[in-house]
Amino acid sequence: MSWLSKYTYFCVMQKSITFKNTKISFSDVGKGTAVILLHGFLENSTIWDSITPEISKKNRLITIDLLGHGKTDCLGYVHSMDLFAESIKAVLQHLKLRKYILVGHSLGGYICLTIAKMNPNKIKGLCLLNSTSNEDSSARKKTRKRAIEMAQKNYEPLVKMSVANLFQSDNLIRFKEEIDVVKKEALKTPLQSYIAAQQGMLIRSNTNHVLADNNFKKLIIAGEKDPVLDYKTSLEEARKTTSEIVVLTGGHMSYIENEKEVILTLKTFLNMC
Repeated sequence: MSWLSKYTYFCVMQKSITFKNTKISFSDVGKGTAVILLHGFLENSTIWDSITPEISKKNRLITIDLLGHGKTDCLGYVHSMDLFAESIKAVLQHLKLRKYILVGHSLGGYICLTIAKMNPNKIKGLCLLNSTSNEDSSARKKTRKRAIEMAQKNYEPLVKMSVANLFQSDNLIRFKEEIDVVKKEALKTPLQSYIAAQQGMLIRSNTNHVLADNNFKKLIIAGEKDPVLDYKTSLEEARKTTSEIVVLTGGHMSYIENEKEVILTLKTFLNMC
């Protein structure tokens, strides 16, 4: 079954808690080792629908809508990585989890690193999926600032263009239906949430030390044609932080472009943790 089919037909019951007078939406399925799945910018927890059926056979999967995304409310004008992380920790404390594995796509990976920085002893493993512990480059920061300005004038065209730009160019036709779904879900993200998350990513700091200084299992899954993160930089990051790395053929959206490989790689990683 394709990512799109699973996206359409797989349904997980959402629950919620209140954090700082804000609703945080999450799901909790399966039994075994707790695995926390955090989606990326302009996404929501439904991105894991193709992964959940397979991984939840032997693990307890908790998927969480980040602040301002999916069914979780926005909280203020800047969603810093610390604020994102505190909201996730509130869910984990509610579930009384002592140890867990973190998996984060893009922005979700930045948040995983922040959680690990706050509570390294609770982490059994951490996987960065199309994500990095490096801070934004100067050029990337300028791009974010321009995107914030553009969003206030032409939000819908910006979001649609941003989503398409995450895929390897050769995959734009191959995954047209999936890309249309991603765009539709992305446009559900309110403008305020878009800006708050961009501001948070803009000010985030380097977290190489979180990977380098801890002994939990570490994995980076990179896209060889990722237009956002250069995979050669990811190779160097893995070397510096003693992290395992798997390079796939696609772009920034590996859970769509390389679905089977991502599932297999995650299953192997989770078994090692």
